[in-house]
Amino acid sequence: MDPDSPPPAPADAGTWADATVTPVSAPVWGEPLPDDVLRLELSGDQVRLGAETFTPARARDAARLAERVRGKDVLVAVEDADTFLAQVSDALAVLRAQAAEVWLQHPDAPVAYRLVLRDEQGFRAWLEEVAPGKLRIIQRADGFELSTSVGKLPGPDRNGPSVPVRGGRQDIATLRRELARLKTRFTTSDDLCLVPSFGTEVGQVARALGGTYVAPEEGLFDTLCLVYPTPRSAPDAGSP
Repeated sequence: MDPDSPPPAPADAGTWADATVTPVSAPVWGEPLPDDVLRLELSGDQVRLGAETFTPARARDAARLAERVRGKDVLVAVEDADTFLAQVSDALAVLRAQAAEVWLQHPDAPVAYRLVLRDEQGFRAWLEEVAPGKLRIIQRADGFELSTSVGKLPGPDRNGPSVPVRGGRQDIATLRRELARLKTRFTTSDDLCLVPSFGTEVGQVARALGGTYVAPEEGLFDTLCLVYPTPRSAPDAGSP
């Protein structure tokens, strides 16, 4: 296969009729929960670290959080399932700047994923690097769009995602299979970026990361990148 040609459509991705069919159950795989880390729990636009609660959109709280996590390994867990990526962008910006390592815990199993955090500018810089592959998952409400340096992986509908939702649920099994197939083509691509829509629940982001593993502790990529929305400038501590 010519590495510069667009990837072919999945052979068994299904049709739009499959959108009403519950996807095949996929085991949850990842890395064991890391030891000796700070556990940061997300709930809406607030985060909890031990007995302390922070609202990182406030400058004073962002500074306090930065002091607590500076140089530390941090495990991020979702306390409230209705926590969306756009709500935690300020917290992620602090972690990107100050934490040594950042892990995201899966909501359904005791596994986690070590992440490189990138804001929108950092993601654009990554895309501009000269390297083969540049694999990325665009996480949409209607499914996953898989893109590479040579184009998008077609799905059952050419205007739809590469891996549509089925029965209202993410199809992790198909995502895993298609990523493994892309990896056999882009063998030297060791990193992948997950780019969720900013209205995606953080728990769903973690579930999507499970699709990058083909067995326990056996990830397809050495580096997983999570792209988050660039936060607006933090207001003064006294601002509403």
